[in-house]
Amino acid sequence: MTFWIIATAIALLSIAPIALVLRRGRGMGAQSTSTAEIEMKVYRDQLKEVERDLARGVLSLDDAKRARTEVSRRMLEADKEHQGGKAGAPKGTLWGAIALAVALLGGGVWLYGDLGQPKYEDLPLAHRIALADEIRATRMSQDEAEAKVPATPMAQQADQQLVDLVIKLRAALQSRPDELEGHMLLARNEANIGNFREAYLAQSEVIRIKGAEATAEDYAQMANMMILAAGGFVSPEAETALSNALKRDPNNGIAVFFSGLMFAQNDRPDMTFRLWQPLLTRSEPTDPWLPLIREQIEAVAQAAGIRYTLPPANDGLKGPSAEDMENAADMTPQERQEMIRGMVEGLSARLANEGGTPEEWARLISSLAMLGDTERAKAIWGEAQVIFGADPAKLAVVRGGAERAGFVE
Repeated sequence: MTFWIIATAIALLSIAPIALVLRRGRGMGAQSTSTAEIEMKVYRDQLKEVERDLARGVLSLDDAKRARTEVSRRMLEADKEHQGGKAGAPKGTLWGAIALAVALLGGGVWLYGDLGQPKYEDLPLAHRIALADEIRATRMSQDEAEAKVPATPMAQQADQQLVDLVIKLRAALQSRPDELEGHMLLARNEANIGNFREAYLAQSEVIRIKGAEATAEDYAQMANMMILAAGGFVSPEAETALSNALKRDPNNGIAVFFSGLMFAQNDRPDMTFRLWQPLLTRSEPTDPWLPLIREQIEAVAQAAGIRYTLPPANDGLKGPSAEDMENAADMTPQERQEMIRGMVEGLSARLANEGGTPEEWARLISSLAMLGDTERAKAIWGEAQVIFGADPAKLAVVRGGAERAGFVE
């Protein structure tokens, strides 16, 4: 009902200018009539004045005749203009305005009936939250969600040695149900071959054995396995595991991410954003949830009615810490150079052993050149061309480091 009251008020406001113009038009017509009557009275008085002047001998007969002719001519022109103004006003103006108003109102109602949702009830914020809570409370259980997930051949494609190890572990733990290390190993390897249900069941045994010593990471890993088993759906049982993780560590990244996902699946993007935005800010570039948040957080913010711009990605290149800078202030130039060289060597070792981003390779090349180790920088540039040669965009980033080093134009 509130909607229709507002819509009617808006329609009436849109018609008001038309009515105002018509009213002004009618007022102008009345004003025009009044002005014409005044002019005619003036001219009649002038004719009477001419007759009086003629009788007193002030005007000659010829002058009086010319005066009568001029005043009469003016009277005819004034009357003609007055009659023309009346004829110029359209006779159907009022009815036309009424027809226009009806068309506007009727057309608006028809369009809303065709494109809108006339029977859709108002949804104030409290009502929407209540609906979301109801959806959350009545969503599928873990077993129901798993039943909807299509069978996957992942376990069949796993390494046979790993599958054999899992089978042996299962058999061994039948007679040793309280062996912690065995259940931890079983949970990890069940997940590795794609048996996520068996994985979280084994992880639940880990938590049972640990008892009060179970950590936030233990619960978060179990929730992760449950969500994977349910095809990405966060069930009430998985939510319980997430809650247990957050009770032990409110900043556990896995638990915070999946809690946000749970709210997104239950029409609460505002809660998702409230969890994901701080997590995005404090996450490291290597955190597994980071790319998932970056892909979705802008859409989540929009759904929540929040203006948000995704910050630039952190390339993971860390410079000296505040402590390093403070210590460097007391160093000799040679000691500072050695500190920088140590940081560069650390980056070089990490890239050699673990690989890294194009930005890190570019930094290593330019840093080595800055330290005077140009030949080594050139060698690493050659190695980078092999690694990133298939991706021109990434290779262009590394080339930037070589250009800063001065041996590539």
